[in-house]
Parts: sequence; structure tokens; C-alpha cells
Amino acid sequence: MTPSAITLCFLVFAIIMFAWEKLPLAVTAMVVSVGLALTGVLPTQDAFMGFVDTNVILFVAMFVIGGALFETGMANKIGGIVSRFASSERKLMVVLMVITGTMSGVLSNTGTAAILIPVILGISAKSNFARSRLLMPMAFASTLGGNLSLIGSPNNLVVQGVLSQTGEKFGFFEYGEIGLPVLVFGILYFAFIGYRLLPSNLNLHVNEEEYQAYHNHHNHIPTWKQWLSLAVLIGTLMAMVFEDFIGVKLYLSACVGALILVIMRVITEKQAYQAIDSQVVFLFAGTLALANALQTTGAGAQIAHTILGWLGAHPNSYLLLFTILVLSCLLTNFMSNTATAALLAPIGLSIANSLGADPRAVLMAVVVGSSCAFATPIGTPANTMILSVGHYRFADYAKAGVPLIIVTIAVAMIVLPILFPFFPS
Repeated sequence: MTPSAITLCFLVFAIIMFAWEKLPLAVTAMVVSVGLALTGVLPTQDAFMGFVDTNVILFVAMFVIGGALFETGMANKIGGIVSRFASSERKLMVVLMVITGTMSGVLSNTGTAAILIPVILGISAKSNFARSRLLMPMAFASTLGGNLSLIGSPNNLVVQGVLSQTGEKFGFFEYGEIGLPVLVFGILYFAFIGYRLLPSNLNLHVNEEEYQAYHNHHNHIPTWKQWLSLAVLIGTLMAMVFEDFIGVKLYLSACVGALILVIMRVITEKQAYQAIDSQVVFLFAGTLALANALQTTGAGAQIAHTILGWLGAHPNSYLLLFTILVLSCLLTNFMSNTATAALLAPIGLSIANSLGADPRAVLMAVVVGSSCAFATPIGTPANTMILSVGHYRFADYAKAGVPLIIVTIAVAMIVLPILFPFFPS
């Protein structure tokens, strides 16, 4: 078998096992990673490169910072303050989605989610709102908000780089012409429909140890530790906002914050280790190997060319738009949105050139479609980060996420032809 065929077999295996959940998700991911190495599809080093990926480093550091907020009780305090402004889970969910979507327009999607996860868990602990009804909308909003500006999401920069080959470029907030309507309708979807599709765990899965951490021992924590944990979180946020100005990467800022907390004894070394969610690390690192294989073996491009080939030599512009959106959505739920954009943007540019279509329109469709990573826990780092703390199953993502994908495609099918027509007159 060719490397691309082997990769497609592992993709099918991963989809089945992730949906079936007879094996833990992290185990399935590692089976794929080890299998790709054993079959020679990827060099061993590349198969396990995910464990030193910068997103994994960011995860680990932010888990420690979030753990400090819990152990000191500061997350509980913040949760009590925030929950006063929302009389119900649904209202709080909408508020959190607006905040998250706005933040992720100028911040890293992953960084935004990492900062807000401990705050949301503090809210759920204080108010007894179900964390499962707050975390997933927040994670999805971080992805939706990424399309508000050029720097909102890495795939925007990837597409901008491809478009620059034609001598054109998107304006800084031009992505928002499509991204804002999609974000608004995404929030409305959750407010009226998606809210009913979310699992209502009511925090019943919080074990006794977690309960003790949330409620009982906070009275014995020195106040300075509580405020320092908050100061480090805010400092990390500011460092992320001014990443380009200070010249320090997101994951390094998070590492500095985590080290300060451990060195200052705000959180013990043991507590820091316990705060790190190993399932997230193994799941993300393992599936990163699959995404790498789809890209390097040409399996992803093979899927794309096959589907686009069905359209014929002179496809209808609406059919072409719909196909690009659906294809991007399918791939981005099993590859990173950046990898999906990197794969499809050059293909989209060649399609535009061959048909005489506006490359800006085709590439904007790729941007929107590659951001529809709502149907799986491996679609984006934010989705992966909430898996364990939200006590979600694989099917929970599809149940709430697939309708959101349909909403996004419907909005894009209406707005894109108006603002970015494929064949402008």
C-alpha cells in the first residue's frame, strides 16, 4: 500500500474509534501515531513531534495557571462575581460567547480558551451551573471569533500568504465582513437551539477531591496567593495581547507565568502536576501525527482533488462555493484549521486561476470552511482542552457542532456571494 492509502486507512480507523469510544480517545490517538511510525508513513521523530508542539507546551503551562486559580480559590471568587450578571445558564452562555468571540478576534483562539476555562469552571463551581453547557459554546466561540481580523486565527495568515502571490491581499478587518455575521448567528444558534443539544451533566461528575478543592480549603489560603494567581493570569493575557510588541511567543509567556506560581509556592509542584490534563496532551499529540500524515503523503490533497473533480470543467459558482465550504469543513475536523487552510488555499488559488474566478472569493470560502471545526474534539486545540473538564463524549461535539456547521455554511452561502462574488461583473 502507498503511504497515502495507509494514512487514509488510519483516518477511517480514527473516525470509527473516536465515534465508538470503545477505547479511550487518547489511546486511539496513540494507536494512530504509533501505527504511522511502524508502517514508515512518518519518521518516528515526526510521529511523536506533537509532544513538543508549541500548543502542547501552551496547554501544560495554562493548566498550571488554571490550577493555581482553583487551588487558591480565586476562580471561585471570580465565578461568584461573574455569575451575578447572569440569572440563568443560557444568559451566561451568551455573555461568555460574546466575550470569547471578541477576545479571539485579536488573540490566539487557543490562548483565549485557555484563559477562560478556569474562569468558567469557577463560575460553575460557585453557581452550580452545568460546566458542560458553558465550556463547549465558549470553545466554539473562540473559533468563530478568530475570523474577525487578520490575526484572529493562524489560517487567516496562511490564506493571506497564498493570496499575496497574486499581488492582492485582504484588509486587516476584511475577514470580519464574513466573520461577524457568522459569529452573531452562531451565538443566536446556541441561544435558541444549540443550548438544548448540550449535555447537562450538572457537575455530577465532579469527584470528592475536586469538590474539596473548590469549596472547603480556600479559607486557609493566604490572600496574597489568591491575588498573585489572578495577577499572573492577567499578566499572561496581556503578554498574549502584545505578543508581537514584546517579541515573546504565547507558550513562553504561559511558561513564565506557570514558573512564577510554582517558584512563589502559590501552587505546589505536586498540585501543578495534578493540574495537567494528560488525556488532552496525548490526544492532541497523537492526532497531530495524523494531520501531518494527511498533509505530507498527499492524502488530504487526494481527497480534495477527487471531490472537486466531480464538479466538472465549468461548475456553477454556488455549487463550487458550497463544495469548497463542505470540503473544508470535513478536513478541518480531523486536521488543524491551519493545516486545512495550508492544504486547500493553493488548490483554491489554482481553481480560481483555471476558471477565471476571483481568488479573493475562493480563498475567503476556504477561510470560513476551515474554521468550522465543531464536530470533533480534535478539530481545534480549544475543543481538545475542554474534553476532560467538561466530561464530554465524542458524540457530544457532533450533536451540537454539526448543526452549527450547517448554520455557518448557510450564512456563508448568503453573505459570500454578495461581498465576495466568484465571478464579479
